[in-house]
Amino acid sequence: MSDTELVLRSTRVVTPGGTRPASVAVAGGTITAVLPYDAPVPGDARVEDLGDDVLLPGLVDTHVHVNDPGRTEWEGFWTATRAAAAGGVTTLIDMPLNSLPPTTTVGHLRTKRRVAADKAHVDVGFWGGALPDNVEDLRPLHEAGVFGFKAFLSPSGVDEFPHLDQGQLARSLAEIAAFDGLLAVHAEDPHRLAAAPQHGGPRYADFLASRPRDAEDAAIAHLVDRARRLDARVHVLHLSSGDALPAIAAAKADGVRLTVETCPHYLTLTAEEVPDGASEFKCCPPIREAANRDLLWEALADGTVDCVVTDHSPSTADLKTGDFATAWGGISGLQLSLPAVWTEARGRGHGLEDVVRWMSTRTAALVGLDGRKGAIAPGHDADFAVLAPDETFTVDPAALQHRNRVTAYAGRTLYGVVRSTWLRGRRVVAGGEFTEPKGRLLTRSP
Repeated sequence: MSDTELVLRSTRVVTPGGTRPASVAVAGGTITAVLPYDAPVPGDARVEDLGDDVLLPGLVDTHVHVNDPGRTEWEGFWTATRAAAAGGVTTLIDMPLNSLPPTTTVGHLRTKRRVAADKAHVDVGFWGGALPDNVEDLRPLHEAGVFGFKAFLSPSGVDEFPHLDQGQLARSLAEIAAFDGLLAVHAEDPHRLAAAPQHGGPRYADFLASRPRDAEDAAIAHLVDRARRLDARVHVLHLSSGDALPAIAAAKADGVRLTVETCPHYLTLTAEEVPDGASEFKCCPPIREAANRDLLWEALADGTVDCVVTDHSPSTADLKTGDFATAWGGISGLQLSLPAVWTEARGRGHGLEDVVRWMSTRTAALVGLDGRKGAIAPGHDADFAVLAPDETFTVDPAALQHRNRVTAYAGRTLYGVVRSTWLRGRRVVAGGEFTEPKGRLLTRSP
């Protein structure tokens, strides 16, 4: 303890053993001890007394589209990581699209890392991409440190990232399974989507009908079958269909190496409340009905769904047209994910320990960072969010940090004010004031 540099003290610290009064000792950017609240402080250590504000481990968001380089008018590492820090997110994993180039070769990964290096306000890692024609690039990307691979089973929305058909999925998954990598899949069946009514226009009901639940259900069934045959690790991205949950639960019970995420917008918003023409609510798969939302919450509670991530996917405002068929599909929620989920969770009887498990502990474990991130425990990075859980605020788009301040949460009153965010023992934002970028670029541990 003689080398302790910082002690963060709170009456409510969320630890793996529960929430309790504690003093958290930090040295060299690492948590060295979690002590009783009134433990003596080493002579030279700085003490930050947080009072009754809750000390949480920094969130780990494993599904973020930064779009940098190439579509930086949509988003970028500077703005996305500021939004993350403002929302208590201390680690994000960047998706391989919608940047130009996509992260589908080692050379493209180097380009992405070079662009991000001096712009990151939080720690950043990278997914690779699995395309129809890059099977030979998958192992080199894995060896270069990507945390896994993203694939689509239906059109992605950008031409440079085509989807996999069933034969291509089998080849890519066999290659990834050979080095025990992780394949994360946008699971919607293209044939079910093509058979659905495609009316276009401003009516949300028409858009919802164009992305039916059975498209998700069928794609997940195919993915599970492939994973079972190969004993491969697969992850279902942004689950929205409650109808898929029994098959997911059965696959997990059978030992299929399957994990599943959902998103704040599926847990907090409902189809019934989306106004016609309000394409800030458009995402794929779509926000579904309130009864479906209830099923997702039940699945989170029983562990069928493992974790909650944002799928932060912004665009310029002009691409959010009033026609749901042509508007860009993506929800910008990086800064608001913690209060959005906490607002709904507290109303359903869940505590902050549950939110931490879904948004930090399990997401860190998903990408193999659980020895460093996702918990307030000795040996972990000193990454923290300080939260006033009982305070409310009304979402003002002008106060958001992501580049294009379009949000489906505008005007909503949410619980949970993030007081400050800390990265390896350094405060990176407090009261809306940011330090210079201090984030590191992360690679998967061997």
